[in-house]
Amino acid sequence: MLAELANATAAIPLQSGGFLELAVLFIILAIVAYVVGARGIAGLTMEIARILILVFIVLAVLSLLL
Repeated sequence: MLAELANATAAIPLQSGGFLELAVLFIILAIVAYVVGARGIAGLTMEIARILILVFIVLAVLSLLL
């Protein structure tokens, strides 16, 4: 019975907390890339992090409203 419950919760696609974790990961990656000197990659990863944070905020607001 526990295995069935674990399988059911593992099948939930893309929870909103995942977007926030990915955004933090991309921000850290951008900082490391900037320190190393790869400013193009740093800018790209910051842009991806910004988009992920916006998606997280939209999903959070939608989940509060619905």
